[in-house]
Amino acid sequence: QPISASAAYILSEVCRDKYDAVLPLVRLLLHHHKLVPFVAAVAELDLKDTQEANTVFRGNSLATRCVDEMMKIVGKHYLKVTLKPVIDEICESPKPCEIDPIKLREGDNVEINMENLRYYVDKVFREIVRSSISCPTLMCDVFYSLRHLAAERFPNDPHVQYSAVSSFVFLRFFAVAVVSPHTFHLRPHHPDAQTSRTLTLISKAIQTLGSWGSLTKSKLSSFKETFMCEFFKTFQEEKFTESVKKFLDDVSSTESKEPSGLSEPVHLKEGEMYKRAQGRTRIGKKNFKKRWFCLTSREFTYHKQQDKEPIFTIPIKNILAVEKLDESSFNKKNMFQVLHGEKPLYIQANNCVEASEWIEALCRVTRCNQKRLSFYHPSAFLNGNWLCCKATIENTVGCARCTAPADTQIEIDGDRETERIYSLFTINMSKLQKLEEACGSIAVYQGPRKEPDDYSNFTIEDSVATFHTLKQIIDIVEKLNESHEKYRKKRSSSAKYGSE
Repeated sequence: QPISASAAYILSEVCRDKYDAVLPLVRLLLHHHKLVPFVAAVAELDLKDTQEANTVFRGNSLATRCVDEMMKIVGKHYLKVTLKPVIDEICESPKPCEIDPIKLREGDNVEINMENLRYYVDKVFREIVRSSISCPTLMCDVFYSLRHLAAERFPNDPHVQYSAVSSFVFLRFFAVAVVSPHTFHLRPHHPDAQTSRTLTLISKAIQTLGSWGSLTKSKLSSFKETFMCEFFKTFQEEKFTESVKKFLDDVSSTESKEPSGLSEPVHLKEGEMYKRAQGRTRIGKKNFKKRWFCLTSREFTYHKQQDKEPIFTIPIKNILAVEKLDESSFNKKNMFQVLHGEKPLYIQANNCVEASEWIEALCRVTRCNQKRLSFYHPSAFLNGNWLCCKATIENTVGCARCTAPADTQIEIDGDRETERIYSLFTINMSKLQKLEEACGSIAVYQGPRKEPDDYSNFTIEDSVATFHTLKQIIDIVEKLNESHEKYRKKRSSSAKYGSE
C-alpha cells in the first residue's frame, strides 16, 4: 500500500510503452489468481484523477489497459460463442448496408440498405444482451469491482455504474471484435472492403446502443453523421435501453443469474441418466436408479419420469462445484458429481459425450456462484473414508483443485512471464535508479517543488514505501544479473570449438 508503490505499478511507470509492461503483468497475475484485486486497486487510483463522470475509464491508463488485455485473454471463448455465428453470416452472405448518401453507388436503394443494416444491428445486439450467462467469471468479477468503484467516486450520478462497465464490454470488447473479427480469431482473414464497411457501421451502432442512457433525443444530436442520427431513431424504444441495463447488471454481478431480458427460468438441458441413492454406504446396482434430469437457469432437478413433479431440487445458487467422478468409485464409467450444501449427488450419464455436455452446462450456469469451491474430492466417500485421499472425515476439504470452466482455462507460462518482467526491469534500470534517488530526495525535503523534476511524470504517493519497493527491485535484478553472468561465463569456458 499504496498500489503506486507496488512493483507492478512501478514497472508500468518506467516502461516507455505501457503495453510492454501490461501484457506480462496481466498474464502473470492471471496465473497467480491476483488480477482482480490489482485491477481494482489501479482503477481506484485512476478514478482519483477523474473529475467528470462521463469520462470514467475513457483514457489509456494502466487500469484500462489491464482490463483490455484481460478481456482479450479471458474472453476469447465468450466472443466465439456469442458473435461468431452472426459474423459468419455477415461475411459469407453479405447484404448491402451503406446508408451514407455520399458513399452510395449508382443503383443502391438507401431504404433497403437501411433495413439490411437494421437487421444486422438488431441481430448482433440481441446476441450480445442474451449472452450474459456465457460471460466468464473473471470478467464478471472485474466488472463488479469497476462498477462499485465508479459508484463510490460519483455517488450522485445514477448512470456512472453502468457507463463504467459499458465502456469496456461494449466499446472496448464487442464493438472492437465486430469491426476486426480476424484479430479476435472470429474470421480467418480480413474481410473485403464492402463487408468491412458493413462491420464498421454495425460496430458504431453497437457502441452507441451499449452506452446506457444515451438513446435519448438530446443525445442523437451528438452524432457527427446525419445519416446515423436518422438510423438511430428506430432504436429509441425503451426496450433497447432496458435490455442494455439488464445485460450490464448481469455481467457486473457476482451472483448466479438468468439470461438477460427473461423473467421466467430458461430451459437449458434435460435427459435420462442414473443417479446414486444419497446416503447409501454399499455399492450395488439397486443404489443406481434411472431418473429424468432437468436443468434450467434457476434450478437442477430430477424426476421419476418425464413430465412428473420433481423428486429432488437443487437451486442453481446452491451448487458449489460440478466435477467428474473417478471410475474406481463405483466401477462405473461416465460419472460426475454435483456438489451442493448436502451430500454430493453422483450421476452416471449414458456416454462420455453426454457426461461432458452436462458438466459444461452445469458449470456454465453456476460459474458466478459466490461460494463455489476451490477444491473437491475426485472419488467418493465410502466405508468411512475418501477413496482418493483416504481422509476419514467426510466434510474435510477436497484433495484436488476444482476444474475451471472451458471458457476460463488459460495456458500461461508463469516462468516465461516472470522472465519478461525481469528483462523490462533490466532495460529500465537507469530509470529505476533515478526514481529511487527522487524518492529519497522527497523523503528528506518536504518543501514545494519549484521546477519540474525528472520524476515529475511518475506517480509517487508515498515516497518511503516506493523507495523500499525500488530498493528491493534493484537488489533482486542485480542479483539475477550476477547469476546470469556467472552462468554465461561458465558456459563459454566449457564450450568446445566445433560443438553444438
